[in-house]
Order: sequence, then C-alpha cells, then structure tokens
Amino acid sequence: MRGFTVRGTSCPSDRQRVRRRARQEAIEMAQGDALGQAIVDESRSALDGYVQEGAWRMLQRALEYEVENFLAEHADRADNKGRKQVVHNGYLPARTIMTGELIPWLYLKGISTGDYTEALEALLGRDTKGFSPNVIVRLKEKWGPEYEAWSRRDLTGEEYVYVWADGIHVNVRLEDEGNQKQCLLVLMGATAEGRKELIAVIDGVRESKQSWQELLLDLKQRGLSTPPKLAVGDGALGFWAALREVYPTTREQRCWVHKTANVLNKMPKALQSKAKSDLHPIWLAETRGAATKAFDHFLEKYGTKYEAACNCLSKDREALLAFYDFPAEHWSHLRTTNPIESTFATIRLTSSRTKGSGSRKASLTMMFKLAQSASRRWRRLNAHHQIVLVLEGRIFTDGVLQNAA
Repeated sequence: MRGFTVRGTSCPSDRQRVRRRARQEAIEMAQGDALGQAIVDESRSALDGYVQEGAWRMLQRALEYEVENFLAEHADRADNKGRKQVVHNGYLPARTIMTGELIPWLYLKGISTGDYTEALEALLGRDTKGFSPNVIVRLKEKWGPEYEAWSRRDLTGEEYVYVWADGIHVNVRLEDEGNQKQCLLVLMGATAEGRKELIAVIDGVRESKQSWQELLLDLKQRGLSTPPKLAVGDGALGFWAALREVYPTTREQRCWVHKTANVLNKMPKALQSKAKSDLHPIWLAETRGAATKAFDHFLEKYGTKYEAACNCLSKDREALLAFYDFPAEHWSHLRTTNPIESTFATIRLTSSRTKGSGSRKASLTMMFKLAQSASRRWRRLNAHHQIVLVLEGRIFTDGVLQNAA
C-alpha cells in the first residue's frame, strides 16, 4: 500500500501552543491534586496503559478509513490497459504504535479536533501524522451509535454487589451556554464474579437528586431490579437522596479520600499534614471499635478550634465506617471511589477551556470509549469468591464472616 500524508494547517505558533499544553497536562498529572497522591499515581498508570495497550486497534481503524477515502477519490485513475493505478496491496506485518485511546482523553481535556494531530505528535512523536481531523470526526461518528446501543442495553438478570458513583466535570465547553454546570454522572459496579463494569454514563447536575434519580430509575426500568449491597460515593447529596428512593435497602459508604480532602480544606494549611496523619488511623483500623476510638480522638483533639472540620467528619460517621460489615479483603475497594478516580481523574476539569464548543453527545461518547478501553485493565476484586456470601446476606463483623447460629 502506498503511503500518504495529510498535511495540517496549523502555524508554528499553534504547534508551540499545543506542545506547551501537552507538557502542562503532563506536569499537572505528575503534581496530583487534593484527592491524594495515590489516586494520581493510579491515574498516571491508567494513562500509561492507554498508551501501551490496545491502541493499535483504534489506529488501524483510523488508517483504514483514510485508505478507503483515498481509494475512493482515485478510483477512476487507470493506465492505458484499463488497470487501476491506485489499489490496496494488502497489509504489512503489524507494528506497535502508541496512540488511539488518547483520542477520548484529548477530547475530554478540551483539545480541539483540529489540534489532535499536533497534540498526538507532541505527546507520542511523528508516528501519528496520519490522524487527520476528518478521521477523528469519522471515528466519533462511529462511536456515537455504539454508546447509544450500550446505554439502552437490557439489564435483566444483572446483579451488582457494590456500586461506585461520581460526577466528572470535563474540560469541554458545551454548545449550550445555559448548560455549563452540567457534568457526566458515572456509575460503576462489581458483578457477582468480582469483575468491575461500567454501568451507566449520562450527563446531569452532580448535586441534583433528579439527575441521579433519572439514571437509577432508567437502570431499574431496563431490568436492574436487585439492589446493590453497598454504594460508594462522595458527599454529593443528590446521589444519596436518589439512591434511598430507588434502592432503599442499599447500604451507604462515603469515600474516605473525598472526606479527607473536605475535612482538611476546613483547617489551616500548616496543620493539614498532621491532621491527615490523625485521620489515617480511623479508616485503616482493623476493627470498628479501634476506628471509633480513633474517630473520637480526632474530634476531641481538633473539635475546640476547628469545629467546622469536625462537623464535616462526624456528620457521616456511620456511612464512613460501613465497610467494616463487609469482607476485609474487599475493604481496599470499598473505602474510596478509586475505581472511578483511577480511570477518569486525568480528564477532570482544569483551568483552561477548549477554544470551540463541544457537544454533550460527544462528551458522553468519549467518556464511554475511555472507560471501555480502561475496563480491559480493571482487576477483579480481592477474594471475589466471598461475594456470593455477601449476596446471600451472610453477616460479617470487622470483615470476618460470622458462623450461623
């Protein structure tokens, strides 16, 4: 197959701007955010995974689109014997090219379609020059119906023992100026076999009970009738209010990473490191009794001077300690919303904005494709054989299965 190159139209200043943006994004990912270095490390690992695994499939699809387009444009070219001069000569041996799954990531970070070629080249080198804006547009058009079909799939018989919920604000300025407060609502779950799955992605208002209720009711209407045993999320009141109405028997677990950040934000910066160290013994305690003792110690130590921080902690005491009633091997999965954070934290809202308007449909599609790609690397829950015991309603105390009377 004869190679060809689609030249971009960006001027040198545009290329420099894209490269600076790419470098800045890399610096921001390395620096982390208030949600904790552990999440940043996993986020970087997830992004590295996007670059290292599976990307060749999407790049191959993109190149095939280019080839088909090129062949169609020159289909009438023939020699004096009527033989076509532009033909497809098969495939060369496969080679590794690191790109592909970065496309959804770049979109959700706010990079305009016209800048993709320059951005990919700045990040990965010159192997990505075949990625023209037209190819990106066609890929997005193909992924749209995939997302629509997935979001209407039948859930009859599906069962999730645990779910994680979060609202993700992305770096895309939506076309509707009145819609700027919207974000993408994400729900993930763990199956009876211990496998993590993306359950739903819709757009809505993070704190809105109505938005979360629409998501949960839609799942129930499509067949997800069995309530999860435990839901994990941050303090967004809308999700919990909706959950109590749609799945009233589901237990609630607040995310310790979010809670830690919220508590520390209500304290002086000079004291935050020490206070963080005093929070760790609560959620890392081996028993609920030890956690309660550490909880009370924190409130006694800081309550007089930092009442707001202590009220922020104490108001969710029961929900922060719910994980003690589930298998100890699952605690690392249940104390935080890390299954969502590690996948999507790299595309959370930052200071810059895309120069063009994005569409809500494209944002949902890109989030879906990003999660679909990442799901190949999601590991099963520890001791997944114990999930059946949780589903049966067996009692766990301090993470240990209790013998039936």
